[in-house]
Amino acid sequence: MSFAFFFSGSQAKYVKPKPENTGTDSVAKINTDAQTIPAPAKKVIDINEPQICKNKGCGQTFKEKDNHETACSYHPGPAIFHDRVRGWKCCDIHVKEFDEFITIPPCTKGWHNAQAT
Repeated sequence: MSFAFFFSGSQAKYVKPKPENTGTDSVAKINTDAQTIPAPAKKVIDINEPQICKNKGCGQTFKEKDNHETACSYHPGPAIFHDRVRGWKCCDIHVKEFDEFITIPPCTKGWHNAQAT
C-alpha cells in the first residue's frame, strides 16, 4: 500500500489511494446499464397523413405516399451568417441582404424528411 502527501500552503494533506480495480466490475455495470435502456418507439404514420418536411430550405407539407427520391429540394449544409454575409455552405452562395438569402434556391434533391435533424 502506498501513501501520498500533497502540500497545500504550509499544511500536508494525506490522500488515500484509490483501490486497484481489475476493470471487470465497471464493464459489467456499463453493459447492464445499456441493456436496461429501452429503444425509443418509432412513430407509426399513416401514408396519407400530411407532414411538414424538416430539411433546411424546404418546409413543404407532404404525404408519405407522394414522397420519392427527388420530391424535396433542400440545402444539406449549414446556413452561414458571418458579419454582413449570409448564405449556404453547401452551395457556396453568399449574399448581403436577408431577403436575398431567403430566395437562394436549394441545391440538392432528395426525400422529404419529417424528423428533425
